Amino acid sequence: MFFITQLIYIKDGEENVFNQFEDIAIPIISKYNGRLLLRIRPTENTFITYNIDRPYEIHLVEFDNEQDFKNFTKDEERKQFLHLKEQSIKSVVLIKGTNV
Repeated sequence: MFFITQLIYIKDGEENVFNQFEDIAIPIISKYNGRLLLRIRPTENTFITYNIDRPYEIHLVEFDNEQDFKNFTKDEERKQFLHLKEQSIKSVVLIKGTNV
């Protein structure tokens, strides 16, 4: 298994646009042997300690392998809506991992 963890930072006031993109992108994950395992929107009181900006959302996604993830990022339907992502997301920290 191949895992992606994303710390997602949203531009102020662009939450609705971000959600529009997610409504399109999340269902596409399954076309590429992927599963959204966690989608967390943390609040101030859910952090014990942090030394970085608090993300708007945290995603944990599992794919059968890294090539499936790469294929997902190249999906033509998803690419048609990347303007929504670019409009709403300030930055993303993407962490790749595997089972150990």
